[in-house]
Amino acid sequence: MTAASLPTVPVLHSEWIKIRSARAALGSLIAVLLTTAAITLLVAGALGAEQEDALGDDRLAGAFYGINFGQIAAVAFGATAFAGEFRDGALRVSLTAVPNRSRLYLSKSAVVAVLAFLIGEITGLVAFVAGQAFMGERALGIGDPGVLRAVFGSGVYLMLIALLSAGLTALVRSGTLVMSLLIPFLLILPFVIGQVAGGAGQFMPDRAGQLVMRMEAEGSLGPWSGLGVAALWSLAALGAGWLAMRRRAA
Repeated sequence: MTAASLPTVPVLHSEWIKIRSARAALGSLIAVLLTTAAITLLVAGALGAEQEDALGDDRLAGAFYGINFGQIAAVAFGATAFAGEFRDGALRVSLTAVPNRSRLYLSKSAVVAVLAFLIGEITGLVAFVAGQAFMGERALGIGDPGVLRAVFGSGVYLMLIALLSAGLTALVRSGTLVMSLLIPFLLILPFVIGQVAGGAGQFMPDRAGQLVMRMEAEGSLGPWSGLGVAALWSLAALGAGWLAMRRRAA
């Protein structure tokens, strides 16, 4: 990859316009915030003040309970942001404007990453503050140990999930296929593997990435090493998508 492949401001701006104009992608991005905040508020409001372990045995992880649902919207955002390129000859049009495939791919990935990160950070902070308002005496404060790390890490985690989905979409050229496979992969498979393979489930992207939102680490991974494992999954998917984008016909 050369300097000629790096994103430029005009290409980044054009990719932002594409995402802003695509209702499915923009709606999915907004849904990351709304879904996470709504689920957190509903559960915390209904159970938080009455049951000590209503949101799990880890109080910090419980504060980010809604992330489990918000990540589904992050998957949809990554998939829909890329899927539009593979419908109705859109990729040929994009390559006419930006002939360098690597530049096009990196620009789109960068815009997805920045938008998902920004929304993810807002989501993490809003969900934490709103949810803790219902926790009474057991509420955590923003200055408590691990809280700032969890708020920051939640945004990074949602960005990584969106990039994982985006890379896989570029690989298989189908957002629908990626969503139908990746959502069960994130929600179900880690628990199955964890039971069968003696703890291997901790290296799945969601289990590893969400360790940054826990007060106490589980298994052999810590908060940042777990987030690093999730980043490796996303980088692998993006790399596979980049190779597919370079080699396949438009």
